[in-house]
Amino acid sequence: MRTSEFDYYLPPHLIAQEPVEPRDHSRLMVVERATGRIRHRRYFYEIAEELAPGDLLVFNDTRVVPARLYGKRADTGGAVELLLLQRLEPGRWHAIGRPGRHLRPGALLLFGEGEHHVRVTVQKDVGEGVREVLLEGEEYLEQVGRVPLPPYIHKPLTDPERYQTVFARQPGSVAAPTAALHFTPTLMERLTSKGVHIAFVTLHIGLDTFRPVRTENPREHKLHGEPFTLPPETAQIIAKTKENGRRVVAVGTTVVRVLEHVATAYGQVRPASGWADLYILPGYQFKVVDALVTNFHLPRTTLLMLVCAFAGRDLVLRAYQEAVQEGYRFYSFGDAMFLDGAPQGAPHPPEGEHCQPP
Repeated sequence: MRTSEFDYYLPPHLIAQEPVEPRDHSRLMVVERATGRIRHRRYFYEIAEELAPGDLLVFNDTRVVPARLYGKRADTGGAVELLLLQRLEPGRWHAIGRPGRHLRPGALLLFGEGEHHVRVTVQKDVGEGVREVLLEGEEYLEQVGRVPLPPYIHKPLTDPERYQTVFARQPGSVAAPTAALHFTPTLMERLTSKGVHIAFVTLHIGLDTFRPVRTENPREHKLHGEPFTLPPETAQIIAKTKENGRRVVAVGTTVVRVLEHVATAYGQVRPASGWADLYILPGYQFKVVDALVTNFHLPRTTLLMLVCAFAGRDLVLRAYQEAVQEGYRFYSFGDAMFLDGAPQGAPHPPEGEHCQPP
């Protein structure tokens, strides 16, 4: 297995620079793992037609914190930029920043003015440009910081809430669980009215999720873990869903990591919290997840490798190639895939045709 095997060509104009409105009007590609069939839904909200009563959707309810900070050095007044990556404990974070040469241990950085300000002290260099920092005034991040959009998005976001899911409630992430950005309250109500169940886990997205794989052997890439919580009510409904022979549908790769991490660590899905560091590569045997909703990911990343582990590398890369040909929008604000097709007995449109909205 080589990292270069998870590469593909993407025309730059297909990188989505802003979200579709309404949220659930993005496009949806449906990939059937058993048959290799690829279908195209016109609107994401048609995912309701792909789900059956008793299926379970599991979401990540993390909330993105305004983790990008612009300020100055206390000693010289020189400008600095800091991106918080991972909250280790209250007031202590991993971060990257620039100019990096001035972020030596002991450096004091100031962000914000007046009563609402954050003081950051660099504690140590932990490697690969990452610093461990201490924050005084962490409670003022909402007033001082900005939403940390990915570097491939160049258009300013007029409404920061558009980079949050509609159910985001647990602050701690520095990136959104983007597969869930497509869901609206109306769609959630429609799904529950149909008998589809809803559950939540929390995984605070940090460096592990979006750091590129720089080694040609992907197994040499290291994951450090991201904090997660799987509550008792979610463990219970997953067990019930499995007993009833229905599908556990992970909404996003972060949900996959939580569920499979817990099942691997404990031999079953149970209430748990800690640091999820399961590295899922092709060859992994999935223990919990039956279907996956996900966006289109960057090449040569652990996220794309996870999707390939779930559906097969050849099928996934063929789906990506078809997505490029069909003009799908990629990455955080882009369109979505549903990997596992319609439930048994549901009607299928002819292969290659675009489904009409219900």
